Amino acid sequence: MRETSDITAAGPTRRRFALAAAVLPLALLVTWDGVHGAGQHEAGGDRARDAESVTQAAIARPPGIVTRAEWGADETLRSGPTTYTGAVKAVFVHHTAHPDTYDCAEAPELLREMYAYHVGLRGWDDLGYNFLVDKCGTIYEGRSGGLERNAYGAHTEGFNSDTVGIAVLGTYDQLEPPREVLDAIARIAAWKLRSGADPRARTQLVSTNGDSRFEEGAAVEVEVISGHRDTSYTHCPGEALYAALPAIRTEAARLRSEAARAATGGAGAPQAPAEPEEEAVREPRMPVGPP
Repeated sequence: MRETSDITAAGPTRRRFALAAAVLPLALLVTWDGVHGAGQHEAGGDRARDAESVTQAAIARPPGIVTRAEWGADETLRSGPTTYTGAVKAVFVHHTAHPDTYDCAEAPELLREMYAYHVGLRGWDDLGYNFLVDKCGTIYEGRSGGLERNAYGAHTEGFNSDTVGIAVLGTYDQLEPPREVLDAIARIAAWKLRSGADPRARTQLVSTNGDSRFEEGAAVEVEVISGHRDTSYTHCPGEALYAALPAIRTEAARLRSEAARAATGGAGAPQAPAEPEEEAVREPRMPVGPP
């Protein structure tokens, strides 16, 4: 079994790429987890508005999400329009592999460096993760376009269609993730999962390439809220964060149930129209080069 992880020495702008490469040994202390083979996407996601615009009316967007503009994303780095995918069947939780000792005030800079790496050195069209969470529980907009619709990310190789990738800044292998982190992930999941999804249940996804743990075309049953390691050869997320996934599922389910009761005056979950099946967006193979 092979294990993959991405190690980089990225700077906040393209001008720092050469310098970053020169100091790679030092930069091994600041790394993050990513995926191979994801980047430029086909425009198939523009085929229709997502079903959640109708069926997710009862689930409010978490307040206080820090937008790309607010954390200083350089939009000139991004290439092409955002690609969108269907209603979200599953959420994948990641860690970024930064040291857990960072200060929350540093989070915007860490995001800018990660964004520059994903685009400038990995060759992707944007930041890979849909959302990121720092250890204070602050939620950041990741890949462009994900606040209003479901942006097709580059977070979980072979399983980016109809899913959302949430990355926690840190590693959380031995250190327990703060409750604020778990609550933030649960709020995103409760908001983004398609109508009728139970965060405590399992769902079926189809692998779109053979570079994950599953061959292309394989139907795979996963937890609705899963870890990156569940479909990829990786240690991501860290042991303590992975062990906290059941608590995240429970909280996300509570939030969705609470929202449904509020929307119906306490009468229970609203009956949403059936969502049409959408053809999965195929992940194009990208050339694999040095990290």
